[in-house]
Amino acid sequence: MGQTPIRNTIRTLRFQNGEMTQQALADRVGLTRQTIIAIEQGRYSPSLEAAFRIASVFGVPLEVVFQYDGHKDC
Repeated sequence: MGQTPIRNTIRTLRFQNGEMTQQALADRVGLTRQTIIAIEQGRYSPSLEAAFRIASVFGVPLEVVFQYDGHKDC
């Protein structure tokens, strides 16, 4: 599976928030650790609901966590 056009700052945000583990984040947003890993690595795009839950955990706007690198004409 290739990279998605969505980049994220989850790893950075985890470390800025007390070196939160992938498992701790997964538990807080209701996902598996494997899903968090895939999202961090850009191999999986989360649902909109999951994306908002991740941003909420860090207390930041969605666009701080996720950036879309798709076509500029969309």
